[in-house]
Amino acid sequence: MATIGRFQRGEDIFHAKVVEGTLFRLRGDVFGSPSFDKRPTPRKGVRTLLPVVPSKIVAVGLNYADHARERGEAPPKDPLIWFKATTSLIPDGAKIELPFPGHRNDYEAELAIVMGRRCRNVTPAAASRYIFGYTAAQDITDRTLQAAEGQWARSKSFDTFTPLGPYVETKIDPHDLTIQLFQNGQLRQNGHTSEMIFDCFRIVSFVSTNITLLPGDVILTGTPSGIGRIQSGDRLEVRIQGMTPLVNSVK
Repeated sequence: MATIGRFQRGEDIFHAKVVEGTLFRLRGDVFGSPSFDKRPTPRKGVRTLLPVVPSKIVAVGLNYADHARERGEAPPKDPLIWFKATTSLIPDGAKIELPFPGHRNDYEAELAIVMGRRCRNVTPAAASRYIFGYTAAQDITDRTLQAAEGQWARSKSFDTFTPLGPYVETKIDPHDLTIQLFQNGQLRQNGHTSEMIFDCFRIVSFVSTNITLLPGDVILTGTPSGIGRIQSGDRLEVRIQGMTPLVNSVK
């Protein structure tokens, strides 16, 4: 496998391998040993969905030192984790809705880990065997509520606050990727995953010592510096090296 997406035509929902925009439908369990049709599936009438349907979203905060500095925080000694509501997920192309437009609401481009196997108490050295792949994400945040409440769950879990996708890349080095965010065509964030304080394998290991991870679960790995305010009408694009861009607008 390489680039895997999840799609819908009418009532039919299916995974497929994406090769230069052409779909080859998957047969069997996407997290097992699936096969793929040799004939392509026509794109007409096909809609791109979220690439996976996770049982949970685990987010990691302050995982880039430059972002910790811009937030005025000390880098954590262990991964700083919390949950985001799965109802906050939206696919590529969907609109981000701001429930409190008068608040400060920020973009945060992130690399997301997608789990492929049930995972509990694994070492960093073994973690890669439990990962299905990686995709692009945003962790939209209501900063006004985050500052007022002193906890992060509500401020980051409103409906539409977690854009994800469009596809999962199963053959990619997660520790050698540029990660960028463009707001209305202007570069706002420009980081590299090698700058993570805790790399992807260490994150998976840490989470798995506390929480059982299931196939399809998503871990957001943190955002580099350059976060900024969004408003209605914005077009936000996450570009991660080797991946199809994730594009969402704000209303």
